[in-house]
Amino acid sequence: MSLLQTIEKETGANPTVSIIWMHGLGADANDFVPMLHELDFTGLPAIRFIFPNADTMPVTVNGGYVMRAWYDIVATDLGRQEDEGGLRASQAKIEALIARENARGIPNERIILAGFSQGCAMTLQTGLRQSAPLAGMLCLSGYVPIAAQAATEHTPASKATPIFLVHGRMDPVIPIARATASRDLLVQWGYNVEWHEYAMQHSLCQEEVQHISAWLKKVL
Repeated sequence: MSLLQTIEKETGANPTVSIIWMHGLGADANDFVPMLHELDFTGLPAIRFIFPNADTMPVTVNGGYVMRAWYDIVATDLGRQEDEGGLRASQAKIEALIARENARGIPNERIILAGFSQGCAMTLQTGLRQSAPLAGMLCLSGYVPIAAQAATEHTPASKATPIFLVHGRMDPVIPIARATASRDLLVQWGYNVEWHEYAMQHSLCQEEVQHISAWLKKVL
């Protein structure tokens, strides 16, 4: 399996932390690079940010239009007809990036998975199934995909991974009820979840950026 194309940015020399940050549907690896100028890295070790490009595929709800996507969206009701095959294929590709960071000297406990929307779903799809704890899962405006399978597949080791889960109250793409249901499931399964909701739609806001910076300092 070939590695996904990535953009890499480092906050300092010889990074000891890696953050693999996944974009949303139809976006690409460039999407969150500008956010690095907004985050406060004061007091943090040097971090390697890795922004992968999802492969392109036809997306059913968009009339089969080919775009970058981690998995197909079959129905506007995200809980129905989920693309389990696509989710698992992308999980394997993200795990290959984790393995590359391990080979570069960054252990799992110094790796954060992060993502927005579909990228958030992939963060949870991958992070919940790891055999060793990660430093964290940074989950923006998304949900737990194939939750019935995740209920039996999440690993005991992954419960030591802190989760940052946030959502916009007016999100028209992924209703906040889907996110709160995911939050409640994660808490029920025994995860430590930091939850925030904001007066925004399917986007980011300045308060959220401040909370991300604070959370990074807490888990790193």
